[in-house]
Amino acid sequence: MIGGYQALIVRNQTDVTAALLEAATGLKVVGRVGVGLDNIDVAAATRLGIVVANTPDQNSISVAELAIGLMLGLARRISAADRSTRAGAWQRHRFTGTELYGGTLGVVGLGRIGFLTASRARALGMDIVAYDPFISADAAPVTELRAEMLELDDVMRRADVISCHLPATDATRGCLDYRRFALMKPSALFVNTSRGDVVDEPGLVRALREGRPAGAALDVRAGEPPVRGALEEMEQVILTPHIAAFTHQAQHRVVSAVCDDVAAILTGGRARHGVDLDRPVSEK
Repeated sequence: MIGGYQALIVRNQTDVTAALLEAATGLKVVGRVGVGLDNIDVAAATRLGIVVANTPDQNSISVAELAIGLMLGLARRISAADRSTRAGAWQRHRFTGTELYGGTLGVVGLGRIGFLTASRARALGMDIVAYDPFISADAAPVTELRAEMLELDDVMRRADVISCHLPATDATRGCLDYRRFALMKPSALFVNTSRGDVVDEPGLVRALREGRPAGAALDVRAGEPPVRGALEEMEQVILTPHIAAFTHQAQHRVVSAVCDDVAAILTGGRARHGVDLDRPVSEK
């Protein structure tokens, strides 16, 4: 079907493979509504002269706000307390929580969303440690956050809350495994609003059963939608269906940004958020 089309707009569930791009003989631009590019063969698009444009910043605030919300939800056991109260109980002492104030947030991946999450955690009175192999210790975001840059294992050991903001790459898939979760404090919490593939879910389940970490909140899963399993049975786990970017404001911004770039390419202009190219290599 793709042969006669000049533009393709996708979210994260459509695989834009090399075979698809090679069949798209008239394609000028692929617009990705969102940030991640793991479902698009960007190298193949570049080889074929096709622009890939995404929305790198437009949903960042919404994701950061959900990350903070999940931290608070875990620390104050909001979901479990809600379920218990709806069932007719009134168990105040069972749901004694933990303050985030005075704790340490470990940010795994200090890109735009990681930075926004950390800055909001700062406002809650948290200290920041972070891991990001592509950011130097004297970079502006690190200085602004007064963050301490550490190796990943050291972040896992030090933090009271881990917030994961990694892309899914060959280097990151499964990098948060049982060994690393077992490094966490027994009281620590884990939040993932990035990509499900970076977490080894069987390893997380094993670690949760052993009490390290104390709880986890996952907005993303290795397979979506996931098959119901052990995580769904755990009271100390919060699960949401990949909703971090799904606010009215963020969705308006990402769709508008993609449409603007696609319209620019189709009328002879340049993409503002081109990932590989800002305009097609040759006219099609």
